[in-house]
Amino acid sequence: MPIYEGDFSPPPGRFAIVVSRFNALVTEPLLAGSRDVFVRHGVADDRLDVYWVPGSFEVPLVARKLAEAGRHAAIVCLGCVIRGETGHYDHVAGQAAGGVLQAGLATGVPVIFGVLTTETVEQALNRAGLKAGNKGGEAAMAAIEMVNLLAKIGTQ
Repeated sequence: MPIYEGDFSPPPGRFAIVVSRFNALVTEPLLAGSRDVFVRHGVADDRLDVYWVPGSFEVPLVARKLAEAGRHAAIVCLGCVIRGETGHYDHVAGQAAGGVLQAGLATGVPVIFGVLTTETVEQALNRAGLKAGNKGGEAAMAAIEMVNLLAKIGTQ
């Protein structure tokens, strides 16, 4: 039985990173983590395009437009939605997740969800590399793995 998996070898192509400016205290370290992983896995910084958007709600639109343009092997989406005192969190987090999913499904381009959805600022900072791990880096890893897996599927 054949088993197909992506790997972490240097992938071909350009990569886009769409980053929310809102909660920049968190999203800037996510971006740094993402860029670091790409570079460590053979994607030179000059093959990375960074697109800043106002907030996480705007991430899916830019991600979809980029995926439709076909210039990037994958798009990493980074943002941070922190629960507040109103239902705003549920709407933004849900629509961001659904929009990112739809961008990938509609275009066939890997569009990776790296938008943090946390209860507190402390949780968000921890997931942006303060304590251990960086979800921006994890999103870059997922992008690399998906590009390499799709390349294997395309060569069958």
